[in-house]
Amino acid sequence: MKAPIMRIVITLLATGALSHGQQSPTQTVDPQLMQAVQQLQKEVARLQESVEALRSESERYRAEAQEMERRLQAMSDPRNLTPESTHESQASSTPNANQQQPSTSSRLAKLEDEYGLLTGKVDDQYQTKVESGSRYRVRLSGLVMLNMFTNRGAADSIDAPQLAVPSSVAYVRGSFAGTLRQSQMGVEVFGPQWAGARVNGDLRFDFAGGFPDTENGVTLGLMRLRTGNVRLEWSHTSLSAGQDAPMFSPISPTSVISLASPEFAYAGNLWTWVPQVQVQHWIDLGRAQRLTIAAGVLDPLTGETPRTESYRIPQAGEAGRQPGYSARIGWSSFKDEDRPLSFSAGGYFSRQDWGFNRKIDGWAMTADWQLPLVHRLALKGELYRGRGLGGFGGGSGQSILSSDTLQNGLAIVRGLNTEGGWAQASFQATPTLQFNGGYGLDNPFSREIRGFSSAQTLLYSGLGRNSAAMTNFIYRPRSDLLFSVEYRHISSARLTNTRASVDNIGMGIGLLF
Repeated sequence: MKAPIMRIVITLLATGALSHGQQSPTQTVDPQLMQAVQQLQKEVARLQESVEALRSESERYRAEAQEMERRLQAMSDPRNLTPESTHESQASSTPNANQQQPSTSSRLAKLEDEYGLLTGKVDDQYQTKVESGSRYRVRLSGLVMLNMFTNRGAADSIDAPQLAVPSSVAYVRGSFAGTLRQSQMGVEVFGPQWAGARVNGDLRFDFAGGFPDTENGVTLGLMRLRTGNVRLEWSHTSLSAGQDAPMFSPISPTSVISLASPEFAYAGNLWTWVPQVQVQHWIDLGRAQRLTIAAGVLDPLTGETPRTESYRIPQAGEAGRQPGYSARIGWSSFKDEDRPLSFSAGGYFSRQDWGFNRKIDGWAMTADWQLPLVHRLALKGELYRGRGLGGFGGGSGQSILSSDTLQNGLAIVRGLNTEGGWAQASFQATPTLQFNGGYGLDNPFSREIRGFSSAQTLLYSGLGRNSAAMTNFIYRPRSDLLFSVEYRHISSARLTNTRASVDNIGMGIGLLF
């Protein structure tokens, strides 16, 4: 507390010196400097008021706690017993004494409860805070999550399966393992008021960024950036800049087993966390109803693997020299905050340059919904139709079809058309127990794939129809403690008409902090 007070004193002295200098008749007054000084004086006054309010509240809580402690000690000290109380103790065998004893015990229990409550308030005031360079409030949060899982069949990744693959030497037909790499860490920053808006931001990480090349490296997951945002929030408008789910496809199924990537990734869920800037404006329609209109620009990802580990080479969407464009409109009702009702539609467009003047348009049309059907039962989901959506999880991660390698300027390139979606039902059996079940499908147009069948060796081996079904339960005996078991069945079809499937059973134990 001393450091902020010293800074305030030094600021006031500097302000006084500036004001004294401006009163000199031989010095020209700079209007901008005067405005800056006045703003600084207002900020100092506000900080002083906040410091005094916090100090007064802390002193009041501490004084009340000390008084409560003194009263408890006085009641429990036998030397403080009066002759009347001694007489009552000696006459404890009488009916009146038996009635007095419960009264004294209840009073003591009540005082102990009040003392505990006040002590908790004081501890909250003096708990260790995260220090930040900007002096604005910072909060750490996260999830410690242990996953144990077993697979029957072969999957592209045994702990976070997204595609089923034919069994081989590399992909055996069964496995059992565990991981902690889906645990997460987050930082939230609560910034200043600016231009009438509340400013805040956040960053979130996990440990699913790959594995180090060392013994037992599978247990040493590398930290990975997931999402992050800077938000300015007015009463009916918000501006967000950061990396998050695409604005035209913002919702995902409910699961705590599939956290490295959302449920139904590459099976109907356009999910990739993408850098973007978006503006939202909502209009109150009355009766707890709202119309939301949003628009933004984003990185036009196409799903290509980075060519190097050290330098960023533009992908085809980024080589188009313009951002991707996105818009969304939705209606929602919040009569029941725990069971929102909403319908939304979105759109996306980008220009992609695949070299040698081979340009295609990537686009998507989406619709999503959240429906509270009956008591404790709700349904949510999404549908889409588009082209060149490999960067967001459509088309099994593929955006195009090519008759030859892209280095061949004569190769024919076509944008891959695809459609899909997902739906999930949720049943809240009790306040602490929830059941979920759903299905997702991504379906690239097979007639287009067959048109490039002569170039099978160039096609992505996982390209084809991919579907997933799941069911889980999530048990939260406390708001910060959760247990879950989930079953997933993933079925993938290939150009060669071969099919593969995998059954995954996962268990998760997590603690939020």
